[in-house]
Amino acid sequence: MFNILFAFFIYDVCRKYGKMNWFTIKNIETVDSPALIVYKERVRQNIQSVLNMREAALLRPHVKTNKMAEVCSMMLDAGITKFKCATIAEAEMLGMIQAPDVLLAYQPTPVKAKRLALLIKQYPATKFSCLIDDADNAENISHIFTNNNITVDVFIDLNVGQNRTGIKPSNAFDLFETCTELKGITIIGLHVYDGHIRDTDVDARKQKTDVAFQQAVELSEKITSFFNIKLKIVAGGSPTFPVHAQRKDVECSPGTFVFWDYGYKTQFPDEPFEYAALVISRVISVVDEHTICVDLGHKSVAAENVIEKRVYFLNAENIQPLGQSEEHLVLRVEDAALYKVGDVLYGVPYHICPTVALYEKAVIVENNEAVGEWKVVARDRKINA
Repeated sequence: MFNILFAFFIYDVCRKYGKMNWFTIKNIETVDSPALIVYKERVRQNIQSVLNMREAALLRPHVKTNKMAEVCSMMLDAGITKFKCATIAEAEMLGMIQAPDVLLAYQPTPVKAKRLALLIKQYPATKFSCLIDDADNAENISHIFTNNNITVDVFIDLNVGQNRTGIKPSNAFDLFETCTELKGITIIGLHVYDGHIRDTDVDARKQKTDVAFQQAVELSEKITSFFNIKLKIVAGGSPTFPVHAQRKDVECSPGTFVFWDYGYKTQFPDEPFEYAALVISRVISVVDEHTICVDLGHKSVAAENVIEKRVYFLNAENIQPLGQSEEHLVLRVEDAALYKVGDVLYGVPYHICPTVALYEKAVIVENNEAVGEWKVVARDRKINA
């Protein structure tokens, strides 16, 4: 009880005398809730941190986390020229800002392949590529691009243990050989996503990452030996980024780093990134002496995890989530008398990527003040193409 009262006292003193927490928004009364908040200075800090770990030429950040042209432009301004994405809309967003090199890290079905061909024609300043893991689909893509009189660069997607997409490395040589006979596509690299490796222990994470990656190395060496072709390798996500960042000539693909989240912050404390995106909510009802309700429902924060692992409140740490529905989050507190309708809670999502996709716009904060909005343009399934 004393700790809670003391925390609120300190918060009030800081508010009155201008010594605010990094996340506190001075003009919060201008921001409706729930809202996605992006702290521009901290985004810039995270971009610099990733550049401190890997040179720009060997970075290929995944934009699925941020989905905002402005954030991607910040990376461009910092010297990053290669990007990875998961949807045609994300690819088009990158084309719109003239990103030089964009990998659609998704094997396109024929419908998506036609949309990708349209992007290539509409955005000639951007070099687009995609993934394949299937010979029949590679032939389909070949026909589509041949009929459009264009050629697309392709990476073979390797399944090194994620068991989600990709071809087993032991079968990938035959796929490469088949694709060399196809028009309209050119195999230029291997794609290695190891999202199943999430050990908090740094040594264990490195050991597992090295074992998985070795499969790609052996395949690449075999292809070089038989065809005299040196393939690019794109590897990893945020969890294994520190390991791949130590390799020579490997393009690294962290994505979450740009905003970070509570899940990765607690699971990978060795990584230097800081929270740069939050969700704000407000108390909308005081239910009883130990229960309040805020406006942060399923539609406002990623809800794929158990309820205890959806959001962590920076200015109310001892809250216990009890129940959530589309527009409501019910919380147990030690003393509900300390809360009133309209009080603001600043929350760190456990999983920021799908949380961002729930919002049409993000409120941008600089120097503790809300200064504008950025459209989450690539949350849509389609922009133009």
